[in-house]
Amino acid sequence: MGQHVSRTEFETAYTEEPHASRRIQILKAHPEVKTLFGPDPWLAVWTLLIVAFQVASLFVVYQLHWLPTLILAYVVGGTLNHSLTLVIHEIAHNLAFGHKYPLANRALGIFANLPIALPMSVTFKFYHLQHHKFQGVKEIDTDIPTKLEAQLFCTTFGKFVWMLLQGVFYAFRPLCVNPRPFSALELFNISVQIAFNAAVAYYFNLQALLYLAGGTLLALGVHPVAGHFIAEHYMFNKGQETYSYYGPLNMLTFNVGYHNEHHDFPFIPGSRLPKLRAMAPEFYDTLPCHKSWVKVLYDFVMDPTIGLYARIVRERNIPSASVTPYSPVSPIVSSAAVKSAGSSNGTQSATFNDCPISRRVAFMADE
Repeated sequence: MGQHVSRTEFETAYTEEPHASRRIQILKAHPEVKTLFGPDPWLAVWTLLIVAFQVASLFVVYQLHWLPTLILAYVVGGTLNHSLTLVIHEIAHNLAFGHKYPLANRALGIFANLPIALPMSVTFKFYHLQHHKFQGVKEIDTDIPTKLEAQLFCTTFGKFVWMLLQGVFYAFRPLCVNPRPFSALELFNISVQIAFNAAVAYYFNLQALLYLAGGTLLALGVHPVAGHFIAEHYMFNKGQETYSYYGPLNMLTFNVGYHNEHHDFPFIPGSRLPKLRAMAPEFYDTLPCHKSWVKVLYDFVMDPTIGLYARIVRERNIPSASVTPYSPVSPIVSSAAVKSAGSSNGTQSATFNDCPISRRVAFMADE
């Protein structure tokens, strides 16, 4: 139903993702950016406050009729649960307690997961770091829709349905595209979540549990704050694969809208990303950006040039002498550096040793 999208294939890139190169350029031009690195001690405080509010709200919700419960789940509970998913996003980068205390970060992530009702904190960390390290790489970056999704939801109505179920696809796509055995910590996350859900159903009622779980699904679908899922990497401008959003909803989402800034420096917490942009305006002010997540949702559904195929993808091993593909032990060398190396003798290509040391260690902190 509705108009078909015009794209029938993903956009293929034969160059590196843009963030590693820009990181090097920014650090060279603005070494003071390093003062922004490190954890945000307020993250744990906000986590405690939001979780406490959500649990306290159950004392009211369980007594309400279904209609006001549904409205509250969409407007209040869902919005706060979406905020908690972005707390978990920050924690995935160890930005609550720093890299010296990984278990403390994981514990806070599992705690933040409780009102969301669907266990995801530990699993999200693995797949999200893969998204950073292998942005756009097919079958590794599970943020990219599958070809089946793109083929099935290729009309105006289809895109709306997909957007409505976006949280389901986002949760289960990694388990289908790039499956792996659950770790002990993931099983612990699942067990704690099941126990919490059972306690909510037992001490309150099923309606209270559905308020939490339903709010999560609603706020990950057709919801203003869910606009960031599409705004971040869907190709609204040809060739541009990451976009920032500079608007008021960043206040509810731990500045996840500053997405170019986040991918350039994933070890800077969201609370300091506006300072990063202010320190290096010449790198960010000229990039295409979004001003409204609601408009992003509308354009995604209604514009036939935008759809699930509007993503930039690349092979893990790019078959080109001019590009060195990124891997955790063999970082990308910028195209300019490769061309420079190649021009010296006509055949030489850049190697690991040609890569600046800051590039080589850029992602080590996220392990």
